[in-house]
Amino acid sequence: MQNARDRLLLAAAELLQGGGTVSTRAVCDRAGVQAPTLYHHFGSKQGLIDAVANHGFTQYTAVESSGDPLDDLREGWDRHVRFGLEHPSFYGLLYGRVEPGRPCAITAPAHAALRERLTAAAARGMLKVPADDAAEQVLAANVGVTLTLISQPEPDFGLSGRVREAALAGVLHTPSADTPTTRASAALTLRALADDDPGDLTPGERGLLGELLDRLAR
Repeated sequence: MQNARDRLLLAAAELLQGGGTVSTRAVCDRAGVQAPTLYHHFGSKQGLIDAVANHGFTQYTAVESSGDPLDDLREGWDRHVRFGLEHPSFYGLLYGRVEPGRPCAITAPAHAALRERLTAAAARGMLKVPADDAAEQVLAANVGVTLTLISQPEPDFGLSGRVREAALAGVLHTPSADTPTTRASAALTLRALADDDPGDLTPGERGLLGELLDRLAR
């Protein structure tokens, strides 16, 4: 038998997925509890909604690397879009209702995972821009196309693929024997490798090296 906390989570999730009103009364009636029980477990209605969104998003972010950075980036993009289309109410809570100057803590792990995939690409000489900048660019495009598809009566999946490839082309290049290594790409590659394995460098030395490599990568 589910405890009161689990019943509240399930009730809120069902209301969100069904497009219903997520009021304190509606959630409590559906869960068969009184309002003080909700406040006891979650502090507020917003605390409950955050817990529901966090639970759903954790399932989306749990994935292993294939070993190929480009494949991982493409799969990560497609998985992001699928999550948004399968859970539009959750997605709207995560990305559609933002407060100026306050990044969403719930989506932070997904952003970190994207940066890790881009850092892996940098270690192979594939990145055109610093990993932080690349992550911001790719995420902005990914969120934008997902919200667009959610709003369409019939989602245009071809649009997602086209935007994905354009976004990745803006931050990645594919090294080849005929492509000379530039100063910027070499600096980005060394930056990624040093971040992954700093060796015997002290924190101060790591900071100085990172600053120099960032300047060379511009």
